[in-house]
Amino acid sequence: STETVVQAIQTLYHNPDPAGKERASAWLGELQRSVFAWEVADQLLRNGQDLETSYFAAQTMRTKIQYAFHELPPSAHQSLKESLLNHAQNLVSHASPVIITQLALALADLALQVAAWKCPAKELIERFGNTVGNLPFLLEVLTVLPEEVNSRSLRLGANRRGEVIEELAGSCDLVIQLLIACTQSCAADTRVQAKVYRCLGSWFNLGVIQGEAVATSQLLNAPFQAMHNPETLSSVHEAACDCICSALYVAEDITRYESLANCLFQGVISLSEPYHISVAQEDIDKSLNYCRVFTELAESFLELMMAAPGQGLGDLRILDLLLACVGHCQYEVAEITFNFWYRLSEVLYKRDSTNLNTIFKPYFQRLINSLSVHCQMDEDHEGIPDETDDFADFRIRV
Repeated sequence: STETVVQAIQTLYHNPDPAGKERASAWLGELQRSVFAWEVADQLLRNGQDLETSYFAAQTMRTKIQYAFHELPPSAHQSLKESLLNHAQNLVSHASPVIITQLALALADLALQVAAWKCPAKELIERFGNTVGNLPFLLEVLTVLPEEVNSRSLRLGANRRGEVIEELAGSCDLVIQLLIACTQSCAADTRVQAKVYRCLGSWFNLGVIQGEAVATSQLLNAPFQAMHNPETLSSVHEAACDCICSALYVAEDITRYESLANCLFQGVISLSEPYHISVAQEDIDKSLNYCRVFTELAESFLELMMAAPGQGLGDLRILDLLLACVGHCQYEVAEITFNFWYRLSEVLYKRDSTNLNTIFKPYFQRLINSLSVHCQMDEDHEGIPDETDDFADFRIRV
């Protein structure tokens, strides 16, 4: 009965006896693996008794859909969908973020595996997009939906994956409109803003966003504004950084994303001053974020720098940004740029062009000078660095 399950959950979380906890954990694990877990989880979610019980139920539902979907006959798919949507409707406005995540994953994984569920993103936006209290859940499910397309645990077939990507591409404009509305109506809600950036990054990663649509909207400005503002919370700053890096990654396909690439270039170049402010404020986390963005820009536009150094998107100010990061007092910041410098040196070596070598030589000289400073040990250090030490590893990589 559900009462027995609730008692086991209470024992797991609140019983001071370790042996009792272990028995409860083993019993609940067996339940989750059984075919009865579907009905039990559904009933517990309907009851919404407390945080622990609702989390167990949501997590059970998510793992069953992810790993044991074959247990359900196709005739049960529609009722499961309606049940999950109703649970979400009833719970998400006041639920804990951990429950929201599990329910979002459950719905996303269900949508991806049920071919009869057409245009899930559109349906979810229509159902949850009109209430501010539902936005954190809606943004979460719209974030994990593209992420789960390539999930190894779902094992979608190639044909089904292709169908899903096509459907999501068709819903992309709706998602962008929703995200724009969120940036305008929830500008003061940092939790929603971080979710907007995560969601946008997720759709960039799937490769379904039309670059022109985003480049000509105000949406792309939002993560840059967050990174410009020295008062931005670290969690929001990191989400904005991740979003911009995802956009830069797809913008490497310059023929498809020329407008997006130009907008991103201007935005990233404008982050030079905010980076220096983060250095002055000794905010290492934000400095690392800026360095990640600068490095992603350089990685994406490497071929353009080779083809037309100093012109258009081959602008060598990109390298000045990277060298500013290499000069940071913490070597962890410099380390982020290493892969780019390695790639650049490999390209220059293979092309063996006197003209290109002359152009890039001063940048490598500055790089080596900065790295040699980082590699120096403190004056009061005795002996050689321990081989297991991070600093020793850094010196080897240099």
